[in-house]
Amino acid sequence: MTSGFRLALTGTPGTGKSTVARILSERGYTVVSVESLAREHECLGEVDPADGARSVDLDMLHDSLAPGWSSPPEHPLIIDGHLSHHLPSDAVAVLRCSPDVLEARLASRGYSAEKIQANYEWELLGGAWNERERGSAWIEFDTTDSDVVSVVKSLSQWISDGFKPASPGSVIDWVARMEE
Repeated sequence: MTSGFRLALTGTPGTGKSTVARILSERGYTVVSVESLAREHECLGEVDPADGARSVDLDMLHDSLAPGWSSPPEHPLIIDGHLSHHLPSDAVAVLRCSPDVLEARLASRGYSAEKIQANYEWELLGGAWNERERGSAWIEFDTTDSDVVSVVKSLSQWISDGFKPASPGSVIDWVARMEE
């Protein structure tokens, strides 16, 4: 697929979104973060003292983007961020990671115990999948043991194939894997 499209690159914090986005940027894709879009459209809230993050008014951001995003972009656009799947896009790539590995990654970043637990649970339950909206092609990639280059290669292949399949036949189910 060489024409313009919008791809939401989403997943729980710590699954590798920014690393994948950086490599895609180095390969010529235009990458924009949800936070930068929210800042540009004045949709950022105040800093939450509990975790130091700024909230994003997704409804306001979606409404702000809608007029300019009603037609395909001239060039491919990657939207990086754990909330990107809420924005208008042609396809959604969800990065997933085993909750145990994710827990260690977030701890190494200095996340608080509460923030680690919330993200652990979000990943365990497949948070982004529960928020899936019909219409966009959707796929997930397990980054637990995969090197970033292979994830980028697989994602690039999915893009080249026109986002086919539009929906994977199976999804990662961490709870079922824990019961095995």
